[in-house]
Amino acid sequence: MDNQIPVYLFTGFLEGGKTKFIQETLEDRRFNRGEPTLLIVCEEGVEEYAPEEFSGKRVKLKAVENEEDLTPENLTQWLAQAQAERVLIEYNGMWMLDSLYGALPEGWVVAQEFMFADANTFLMYNANMRQLTYDKLKSAELVVFNRFKPEMDKMDFHKIVRAANRRSDIAYEAADGSVVYDDIEDPLPFDIEAPVIEIADRDYALWYRDVAEEPKKYNGKTVRVKARCAVRKGIPEGWRVMGRHVMTCCEADIAFHAFVCDFRAVRPEADDAWYIVTAKMEYKFHRSYGRKGPVLTAESIAPCDPPDPSVATFF
Repeated sequence: MDNQIPVYLFTGFLEGGKTKFIQETLEDRRFNRGEPTLLIVCEEGVEEYAPEEFSGKRVKLKAVENEEDLTPENLTQWLAQAQAERVLIEYNGMWMLDSLYGALPEGWVVAQEFMFADANTFLMYNANMRQLTYDKLKSAELVVFNRFKPEMDKMDFHKIVRAANRRSDIAYEAADGSVVYDDIEDPLPFDIEAPVIEIADRDYALWYRDVAEEPKKYNGKTVRVKARCAVRKGIPEGWRVMGRHVMTCCEADIAFHAFVCDFRAVRPEADDAWYIVTAKMEYKFHRSYGRKGPVLTAESIAPCDPPDPSVATFF
């Protein structure tokens, strides 16, 4: 669409380096050659912008103090007042991203999303405000850890990012400005090439996400997993949903993550009970999804005790 407005989104917490990065970006003629730009600033940090240093002089700043002011009407009005063709947003780290995404006017498209954090405080933020941290990591294309020190363990940061987002790039920036990119590999904790893929209780969430992201690679595979099997409305006779409750980042977002499974050949003795299920996986259309997706056919089942804990996690 010709009328789309590209949005460049910068998230993270105070003193994470967002303002510095945006300032340097707008000073760079490769990005800013004078295109009319709206810069929305949602928090007041230690550093301040120096618009006189921008390479293009058609940048309009709009300060937003209240999350409630982010509405489609206001955003549309600010864009018109700035006569802008693109938008940069320095987002408040204490606001949830759903507020912003829900407020974007029609035609506004997030072109890139970056997350910035001070390596000295990030682990503390994650320990005390896990939901806010996860919220900023889950959709970031690039995560930058500033002020990273040689004695810090990259794996501590890597695991937190990967629990929320398997696709983002991760960069570690030292105080002198040198940058090292994360090259830690994340092998799956189960063998996808085995005759029967054994999913350990602790790995259910990782397996479910991997299937959701790359369902085609499981087509024709056989898997053995412990799951709760239950009849649900809209599921054909003899079928069940099989899965587990998964906690993505905190108790508030616990949800039942399940697949549809054909149990006509091996019927469970009880409904809404735990079983170790061996099943063939196919990637095909099923009306319960309304589209193509992972569809399982149970080959054998065995009653079992629930896993401990019963709620699966990514960490």
